[in-house]
Amino acid sequence: MTRPVLFDLDGTLVDTPNAIVENFTATLAELGAPAASPEEIRSTIGLPLEKAFAQLIGASVPAATLDAAVPCYQRLYREQIVPKAKSLLYPGVVDGLAELSEAGLLLAIATSKHTASAEVLLTAAGIRDRFAVVVGADAVTEPKPAPETGLLIAAELGHPAARAIMVGDTTHDISMAHNAGMRSVAVTYGIHSPGQLAAVRPTWTVRDFPTAVERILRAD
Repeated sequence: MTRPVLFDLDGTLVDTPNAIVENFTATLAELGAPAASPEEIRSTIGLPLEKAFAQLIGASVPAATLDAAVPCYQRLYREQIVPKAKSLLYPGVVDGLAELSEAGLLLAIATSKHTASAEVLLTAAGIRDRFAVVVGADAVTEPKPAPETGLLIAAELGHPAARAIMVGDTTHDISMAHNAGMRSVAVTYGIHSPGQLAAVRPTWTVRDFPTAVERILRAD
């Protein structure tokens, strides 16, 4: 039953959305940039950091301040979020990934984070060894929701994209799957609401990670 299974990271495997909001807030304060509300910040989660900061403060700060935002965010992320990674894993993730690996599935990470940041978080969470490939936004020309991330992973794992399944918590994840010709599992415990996810027509929708694992194992 070998097939690629791609996972988003934040909001899908690791419960980082609240920590990310705090991290954005701290970054903006450190840069002396205008504050953004938690709702404004949450609306950018799932975008590459460069796009998120451009959306939040791009029109209100000098170019040099905007350029400094991503390195500042990444430093604070390593200091404040990475040490808590294991405790932030969603229920069922460790056992579920083991079950999928033992079933012969090829697991990969498709994230809007920078690849190095994803690697650090996965390692700190103790699950890096479950994934054959980790692809971040900096490894592609057009990140999610464009299909490039998914197509790159499928090619690296030696399978057609149509055999792959994408698991994610945002419309960016599900749209990427559509655009790449993949099936998708939307999880409703992350960033985007069930209504938002339904609007982009995931193949399946689940409420928790163990149910996502069951759905993947039952796929044709």
